[in-house]
Parts: sequence; C-alpha cells; structure tokens
Amino acid sequence: MDNHQVEHDGTWEALETMDEVRRIARKSRGERSFTDIVGGSPALRDALRQVEVVAPTDSTVLILGETGTGKELVARAIHDRSGRRERTIVKVNCGTLPPALLESELFGHERGAFTHAIAQKIGRFELAHGGTLFLDEVGELPLELQPKLLRVLQDWEFERLGGTRTIKVDVRLVAATNRDLAQMVRERRFRDDLYYRLNVFPIHVPPLRERPEDIEALARHFVVRFAARMNRPIELIPPKTIEAMRRYSWPGNVRELENLIERAIILSPGQTLDVPLGDVERRPSDGGIADGTASLDRMTRMHVVRVLNESNWTVGGRHGAAVRLGMHRTTLQSLMKRLGLSRPPDGALPAPRHPSPSA
Repeated sequence: MDNHQVEHDGTWEALETMDEVRRIARKSRGERSFTDIVGGSPALRDALRQVEVVAPTDSTVLILGETGTGKELVARAIHDRSGRRERTIVKVNCGTLPPALLESELFGHERGAFTHAIAQKIGRFELAHGGTLFLDEVGELPLELQPKLLRVLQDWEFERLGGTRTIKVDVRLVAATNRDLAQMVRERRFRDDLYYRLNVFPIHVPPLRERPEDIEALARHFVVRFAARMNRPIELIPPKTIEAMRRYSWPGNVRELENLIERAIILSPGQTLDVPLGDVERRPSDGGIADGTASLDRMTRMHVVRVLNESNWTVGGRHGAAVRLGMHRTTLQSLMKRLGLSRPPDGALPAPRHPSPSA
C-alpha cells in the first residue's frame, strides 16, 4: 500500500499508508491524534479545539450535527481525552428501541418486572459507572422517559424497572443529535429542563459541504482502508474525481463519502479509482438522488447486472463476471446476495457475447 498515488498540482505523489494519512491530518490541525477523525479545515479544527477544552472536565456535552458527520467519533475523542479514559464508554442509540425496551436498556430491570423479564438486567447507566455514557440520537428520546433521564442528570441516581433500591452512579454523559432540540422544546416535543441539562457544552460538528478542503484527505483515508481490506491494487485517484467530489453537496456527509469510496473500490478493475462521476456531479436540488446510499446501491446494481449480462450470468471462470469486475468469485457472489441478484431463467438470458479484447 506504499505506492498509492494522488495528483497534486499536476504531479503524482504516493498515496500514504493509513498511519501517514493520520499523521498529515494531525500536522495540518497542529494537534495530537484524533483517532479516525481526518481533516484540517478551519471548521473541523474549531470543533476539535472545543473537544480539547471540555474533555478533561466531567461536564455534560451535547454534540450537534447532521447525519453522517461523525458525532460518535467526537464522543469517543472526548472520552479518550478525559480522566475516565481507562474505563469504558457505553453507547445507547435512543432512536432504535421502543420506549419500554429503551427504559430497561438505560436503567435495567429486576426479575419479574414485566413479561419475559426472567432475570435481572443491568442497565447502561450502571455499566458506564466510572466511565462515559454516550446517548446517540437523544432527540428521539420518548417524552415519557425524559423525566427519568432528567432525574439521573440532577441526582445521579435511579431505580431499576420493578425495583425499589436506589442506585447511585458516577457517569459522564455525552449526548448527540441531528435534531434541532430548541425547536423541539418550542413545539413541546422535548422538555426544556432536560434540554438545558444536556446543553451544558454544545459542540457543532460541521457538515461535509462546509469543509470541502477535507474531502481529498478523507477520500485517501478510505481508499487506503478499503483497498487494504479487499486486497485491491488501487494506486491512482484521478484529479477530476477529487474536483467532482469537492463540488458535491454530500447530503449523507462523511458516511456517504465512505460508502462511495467502498463501492468505487469494489467496481474498479484496475489501479485507478473509478468513481461514477454522474453520482457526484449533480446536487440533490438539481435533480440528483437525495439518498446517497440508495443512489450508490442502484449504481452498483446496474453495473453488476450489465457485466453479468455480458458474461451470460457466468460468475466464475476465465471469462466470468468476477474476472471482468476485477474481484474474487466469492466476493461477487456475496455482493450479488446483498443486492438481491440471482441468475434469471435460461429463457430470459441475453444472447451469449464473446468478451471484448479489453475484458
């Protein structure tokens, strides 16, 4: 992976290893390592400076930012720079569980507290004792649970579901949301007293469209990661690809960019990263696809189906689709399974085609 290249000012330079990418990012920020947080833009530097300021304290932090901006990475950076770094950081996603299960997940329950509660369960607050609890998507917290969370933040004590014993904990709370909590308070969908408890030290994580100067470093970071994982010989990132990615609005932010690079590596048969520029040269407001992940899945599916059709749906072998796509047969089979692709009936297959000389 030491020979990967990217063009700067018309010349090709070696694409760095993952450690080198991170070292350059740290140097551009003038700061010590932030694991997996890549970039040196002013907007990102401002956010990371706030991390450095608040991390050594035990103050509650509210991380604000759009979906896919890396709020969990910021939460982990806060924990890693705190006095609690030797203990664990426990994560709870408030948007993935129904209220009854979320309450049990946070505070635990006693045996017999409800149907199917056949054993005692330790909640995440107890598991995080001495460490950090990260409440992701806190804006999705049901109204009926908000008073109980408020009590914990005020007194650091609670009872398990079905229990009477008061449990005291020592936890540092970090919360994150992509919602406008102040607006939710005005609409009476979020308690104002809980909002003020959470909003002790807000940190705004900038969206990718506000830090276009970081896109090249992020792209190189993901190319190195996925090329190594897939054992693909990607060595070049065309400058037109970097420029197109800088112009794109990235509604899915860093997560969308990561997905794009992973799929591009899967579909790149040679040493040059082959990104379908049509997907990044249109902004959603100009008729592009708003859901970046769905768009990339459709792109991947169309490309794989085309190659399968050209190969008469032969996956392996010298002239099979796997060879044409530059991947192992088992990798293509896994990709087909994920995309829901299966060989059509023989009568529906296109006429066999001989592979082109460039295949």
